[in-house]
Amino acid sequence: MAERWTIGEFSRITHLSIRTLRRYHEQDLLVPAEVDPGTGYRYYTPAQIRPALTIRRLRELDLPLADVRDFLRTQSGGTGEGGHAAQRIVAAHLRRLEDRLGQTQRAVQALRELLDPQAERTVSLEVLPPQRVLAVTLDIPPGADLSWYDAAMSDLDAAVDDRPVLPPGGRYQHTLFTDGHGRATVYLPAEAPLPPGAPSTVKLLQLPQRTAAVATHRGPHDDIDLTYSAVGAFASHNDLRAQDLVEEIYLVGPRDTDQPDRWRTLVAWLIDPDSSRSTT
Repeated sequence: MAERWTIGEFSRITHLSIRTLRRYHEQDLLVPAEVDPGTGYRYYTPAQIRPALTIRRLRELDLPLADVRDFLRTQSGGTGEGGHAAQRIVAAHLRRLEDRLGQTQRAVQALRELLDPQAERTVSLEVLPPQRVLAVTLDIPPGADLSWYDAAMSDLDAAVDDRPVLPPGGRYQHTLFTDGHGRATVYLPAEAPLPPGAPSTVKLLQLPQRTAAVATHRGPHDDIDLTYSAVGAFASHNDLRAQDLVEEIYLVGPRDTDQPDRWRTLVAWLIDPDSSRSTT
């Protein structure tokens, strides 16, 4: 007769409590190798040690029950396509955990900055030169996700083809942030005329010379609200009357590097040039 252990023995071997093993059985995650029909006693085999410990780790990593079941089902396929599918399930969840960890770390950094009364982001008053750009302008409805930005950039990329361009940018009404809807213009600098066959959404636009309170945001945009607060407060403290637009220029972004810590975004709080004065 093959070696088998009672639930108590299996619990001691795996350091999983009897209660946990019963729950795994009820959740159809780890079904005992044998259940005595008369007594209801559960029995386990050595081959179930690794699955039991794997389930424990997956649950400790908050992998949803449905995904754990999919993992166990596909893993039973061995080293073929089933095994690869099991690996993909875990790999996708690990990426989600890494993203969550990164967000937590950035939230901690932002909180430390907020708790430090000496911490200030550098803001200056600058004049941005006039610029010829290819642009896509959209009215963003309430509740929209950011897919509109990706679609706009896709159209702009199609218009410029392989020609080198300066960093992309965007001009956004403040209502996009305060009310969740408003007008947005996404652009790519381009001196050449609009090429034939460009997407109909792409138009030539001449950006005027504009005055702005400017700061360079470093890293991903999880804490870009701190940079916005800095430029907005700078404008207010210096009696600079704000326009209804803020401009972002993506000096270094996801198009340039897959390392978010290297991203650099110029945040320009556009102001009425007639209200500007020396801030030195």
